[in-house]
Amino acid sequence: MPVDKSADRVQRMFAEIAGGYDRMNHLLSLNIDRYWRWRTVRSLPLDSDGPVLDVCTGTGDLALAFWKAYRGRVPVVATDFCAEMLVHGEAKKRRRGIGDEVQFLEADTECLPFESDHFQLVTVAFGLRNVSDTDRGLREMARVCRPGGRVAVLEFSLPRLQPFRAVYGWYFRHVLPRLGQWLMRNQQNAYSYLPESVHEFPEGRAMLNRLEQAGLRGCREIRLTFGVATLYIGEKLASEHRGAVDCDIVDRDVVSSLQGVTAT
Repeated sequence: MPVDKSADRVQRMFAEIAGGYDRMNHLLSLNIDRYWRWRTVRSLPLDSDGPVLDVCTGTGDLALAFWKAYRGRVPVVATDFCAEMLVHGEAKKRRRGIGDEVQFLEADTECLPFESDHFQLVTVAFGLRNVSDTDRGLREMARVCRPGGRVAVLEFSLPRLQPFRAVYGWYFRHVLPRLGQWLMRNQQNAYSYLPESVHEFPEGRAMLNRLEQAGLRGCREIRLTFGVATLYIGEKLASEHRGAVDCDIVDRDVVSSLQGVTAT
């Protein structure tokens, strides 16, 4: 049976775990997730001209990694459709003394409320597999990317070499879900959803094909930590889209109104 990635379910799931999301990511990955984001930033050098968009940003770790690398010289927009996650992103931003060079906005990756051909780089880290329609999400990311810009997807994958593949697979399917659910109790079984969604998500050549179908070229993959994660990169050569998509967006005032309730 396919994994339930309906928008309502995914929103509820991430709202429930938002408060401990960062802590659990670092714990369950043994802090290797920090390296994956650092490597992503290093693999995607930027121009000083043009903003960056990070979709499905969660609490904004990748968006903030770009800010750290460029110290505000490149504006960063970070979007997610779960307001509770964005609240924690805003809190981290305030603690670091970051101003408007990083903006958190509530928006759905399947319907991004931005003009076409706008961002020099569009990224997503460990979030595309949570989008109900993967191909539609990729098309939207490509649409808002400017010609000559890049789209990058950082996502979990499965190691190819034995015996590491077998050992990691056992941990990922049996240990991680139980440990995650015990440490971060939630009604949506978020840490069982994680390995299920990873196993169902395309990887390797299949994922590169998806990027190409979205209109990207020169697509390549960089496998990280023996293939536990993979960075996919594609370039937008020309624009086939014009105008803005008619989507709703909630600005930072709405996120700010929730801070007293959910931010820590």
